[in-house]
Amino acid sequence: MNRDSELRRAVREFVDDVVVPAEADLDAGTLDLRDRARTAGLWALPLPAALGGGGLPLTDYLALAEDEGRSDHGPDVLGSSSLLTVRMLAAHADPGLRAEILAPLVSGTCRVAYAMTEPGVAGSDPTALRTTAERGPDGWWTVTGRKWYTTGAGRADVVLVVARTGDDFSVVAVPTDRPGFRVERELDVLGVGGQHEIAFDRVRVPPTHLVGEPGRGLRLAGERLALGRTLRAARWVGQAQRCLDLLAARAGARVLGAGVLADRQLVQRLAFESELAVRSARLLTREAADLVAAGERAPVEVSLAKTAAARALGEAVDAAIQVHGAEGLGAASGLPRMLRVARSARILDGADEWHVATTGRRLLRGHQ
Repeated sequence: MNRDSELRRAVREFVDDVVVPAEADLDAGTLDLRDRARTAGLWALPLPAALGGGGLPLTDYLALAEDEGRSDHGPDVLGSSSLLTVRMLAAHADPGLRAEILAPLVSGTCRVAYAMTEPGVAGSDPTALRTTAERGPDGWWTVTGRKWYTTGAGRADVVLVVARTGDDFSVVAVPTDRPGFRVERELDVLGVGGQHEIAFDRVRVPPTHLVGEPGRGLRLAGERLALGRTLRAARWVGQAQRCLDLLAARAGARVLGAGVLADRQLVQRLAFESELAVRSARLLTREAADLVAAGERAPVEVSLAKTAAARALGEAVDAAIQVHGAEGLGAASGLPRMLRVARSARILDGADEWHVATTGRRLLRGHQ
């Protein structure tokens, strides 16, 4: 077995044996398994080695993101959930800000949230964002506005804010200990928290906290999207495969009459349709991952992967619940948690309808 296969197996076994059994405690925020990931040598695999990460090339990491994503908590426990932010700051942040944030971010002692979505503003129209960042005569930026559905904002040390700067948009790093920053409330996603609404009441930050050039905020946001959507797709495929594993185990073990559930044609059909969806999504995700790792934006391939992975997870988890019967409705099975992820997947990182419409237009233009 080569090193890549061994690493994938190690990640998968860690997620299945350590993370999955602890999902309820991780949901509640009462357990921290990151030290166990460090001890296992699996911490921050795709992050720069010079900053304390594993130094795994992006191509190699994308190949194991599916295994890491078998639990929604996998990326955070294994220290890779900050990958998009580390890449953005390493490429675009002021040297002083990089020196201050990057190493603690990779080590897990600093948490950075990313805030773009706003109340009352359609997520598909970022040009309608209303949060502002105004530069004063002293060069400092004053941030005013409100964001919501900001993941991890409740315990973040810094929030990267996409804000209007005149006629354009920029990204400003706002420390959460600055006067005027507030966590307004925790928001739930289908009954489970973890998202927050936050407010900026004339929060002042120094010039070094502008990330990238002024007016390039939407471009920076776009750079995050291609990789972010591909990572989500890979992780959703991982959870879909976990659902298939649970379905097969249940069908083979559940005695029904003189046989087991796996003998029934309708159960066989559920297994077939789910397998077809998961394999198709996996191939589309790998195609998108190869292009994104090579530096391509690949909008068609990424949208196809994102949409296919969301649908595959929805189909696989629904089938697994059906085969489990009443037990599949209980939290102990782990299936309701993945059903919640599957339903939100059709909205996160662009609603499916947006991907279908924009990708359909690109495909038709390409054929004309």
